[in-house]
Amino acid sequence: MLALRLARGAHPLVQLRRLLVAAASAGTGFLLLCTLGYAMGHPDASASAVLRLAWCAIPLAATVYLAVSVARSDPGTKPRAGLSAVGLGPARLTLLAAVSTAVACTLGSMLALLFFLHLRGDLSGLPFDGAARRLLAADRPLPLAAALTLLTFVPVAASGASALVLRPRNVKATAARSADTAGPAPDEAQDPAPAPTGLPWGVALLAAGLAVETYASHAPGGVGFPMPGGLAGSSSGVLAGWALTAFGLALAGPGLTHLCGRALQAVRPGAVRLLAGRVLQEEARRIGRPLGVVCAVVSGAYAASVLYGAAGKAAPDLGPLSTLGAFLVVGCTVATLVTAAVEARQARRHTTSALLRLGAPATMLRGAAALRAAALLAVFGPLTWTVAELSAIPLSAR
Repeated sequence: MLALRLARGAHPLVQLRRLLVAAASAGTGFLLLCTLGYAMGHPDASASAVLRLAWCAIPLAATVYLAVSVARSDPGTKPRAGLSAVGLGPARLTLLAAVSTAVACTLGSMLALLFFLHLRGDLSGLPFDGAARRLLAADRPLPLAAALTLLTFVPVAASGASALVLRPRNVKATAARSADTAGPAPDEAQDPAPAPTGLPWGVALLAAGLAVETYASHAPGGVGFPMPGGLAGSSSGVLAGWALTAFGLALAGPGLTHLCGRALQAVRPGAVRLLAGRVLQEEARRIGRPLGVVCAVVSGAYAASVLYGAAGKAAPDLGPLSTLGAFLVVGCTVATLVTAAVEARQARRHTTSALLRLGAPATMLRGAAALRAAALLAVFGPLTWTVAELSAIPLSAR
């Protein structure tokens, strides 16, 4: 009940982020139900049905990633002074965030079920009633238990991941989250944020993924792994290499962002460069990983476009379900990056207010923001293009 009251009285921007989570959950739930419909209509093609279900793991992961990012940025679940006295300590707030995430995802799953039943023709009186009877096996009874089981994937995974990420680890971490909400003390000296430690591992995974892709593309007798929407199948090794590459980019993102901040402060920096670099160092962990994920998604899409353009192949007909899956993955990753940027802006609002009170011009703050964006684009843009080109080379060699 408390989660519902907080959701009802939240800021419109917070409500919009929750609606985005519900929409992503609805799209992923609909893809899972369509997989069930395909299995019902093709009882002899169990392997193909399992393959379709396996491809749903990608939009499922993107939806869960967005839900966790929204839960982290929700101001209603952040520690505040006095909440522990009324029984809302860190553990209860973590539970509250998990329940709020589960409510949003369950709402999306129910919308997916209603839309699925409507397209099957089980619900009448609306436009496009029964428009996909053949695709969704409307001539067969729907196994309700199987449909509800599939629809629980997103709420359970999203709420569990939110509880795991937001769990109170120790007193120092809890105090740090409280300080982010209450703001730093006026005369407190802030030490530079330590550099993230995942950059070497990210670079190693990135190199290993590219090496696996190259080796698998030239290995004789590679087992094909068909891709949805008519895309040419690739060997399992190539896809595993791309997964390693994507994970390496996500792991290296915070370290690269921190290095951008250090580079901006090098060689006698002025006030704007010093402010921009310091902010990037402070926000490296918050926005670096979403940047790495966006880099991985964009490089994958660019590699596919380069593959078909260079080989002179016609663009494949993705179909509505594959288009929906691609839209979910891209939309969730971009929305996660925007959410992280908004969270970072909220975290430094006290510093911004203090600078304005001290007489810092607003143009300096805008210049620092533009410099941060330019530095990130100068690093992650060429990195995305390089990874995409290197990923497309073994694919085009097949």
